[in-house]
Amino acid sequence: MAWKLSGKFFETCSCELMCPCNLSMDHGATYDYCRVVLVFDIAKGDVEGVDVSGLVVAAIADTPKVMTEGNWRLGMFIDDKASEDQLGKLVAVFGGQLGGPMEALGPLVGEMLGVERAPIEVVHDGLRHSVKVGDVIDFEVEEIVPFGVTTGEPVRFSGMFHPVASDMIMAEAKRSRINAFGISYEGKTALAKSDFSWAA
Repeated sequence: MAWKLSGKFFETCSCELMCPCNLSMDHGATYDYCRVVLVFDIAKGDVEGVDVSGLVVAAIADTPKVMTEGNWRLGMFIDDKASEDQLGKLVAVFGGQLGGPMEALGPLVGEMLGVERAPIEVVHDGLRHSVKVGDVIDFEVEEIVPFGVTTGEPVRFSGMFHPVASDMIMAEAKRSRINAFGISYEGKTALAKSDFSWAA
């Protein structure tokens, strides 16, 4: 049976502005690694008949400098408000077992660090987006409005290869405390998508 998710997305990674990996995954990261947290705030969702609306998933990854080399280390947090059924369906979607964008990234993952339930608090406030995952992740990003742009519209990047969408809003981290599944880093650059939509 098909599944569909829609909502808001944002992330922060360890690269300096802007992340070379977002230009192309075969470009090397700023440092000898790329570490990233991806946050999916699901407004509406149905996975094989199970309603997952209103839940949040956060994934943390540690990859080589060149992401296409594979051997990613990946951990996942599922909203502690999820039932067992909801948790199972979300793990299947974000683990790539049910097809969709994450299935394409599956061959790059060398080690699954685990799946944990956690209280996840997400706040969207205009151009700012923040997340707290238990006591291990706490960061805030702000969409970048270019100098001289009087409309207040943030800068966008289109044509990228990204599991969420090919067009994203450029952002930067304003606050960052990240240490989960043995992955620790300072978030610097960021991306946001106000209306991500997945289906398979």
